Amino acid sequence: MTPELSRLATELTSVIDDAAAAFGAAAPTVSGELDCDPTRPGHLTCWQYGVRVDHPASPSTGLATLLPTLHRDGWQSHDRSTPREQITRFTRDGADFTVHVAAAVTIIGSTRPVPA
Repeated sequence: MTPELSRLATELTSVIDDAAAAFGAAAPTVSGELDCDPTRPGHLTCWQYGVRVDHPASPSTGLATLLPTLHRDGWQSHDRSTPREQITRFTRDGADFTVHVAAAVTIIGSTRPVPA
């Protein structure tokens, strides 16, 4: 893993773990590198990290609690919700993660490509 990807992995893992704590106990679902460019293998990699929170206590309250802190830390939020699902995407410096609340599950995941 490149130093930049290692730094990014540490940062995104921390941000996502902190975000998940607003919803409840989280279980990691994915964690690791991914080759992001199928047309040029080995030239662009991503760090993916995701967690799942089953039966979050209060999804709307959890997200409302997160917004001020993430905005203060420079993350921009983009609401992509539908009548059936609450979806908010956060971006900063080319990195992004999504909070996806559907029924009794909250999924939070991230990615950001970096040159290999």
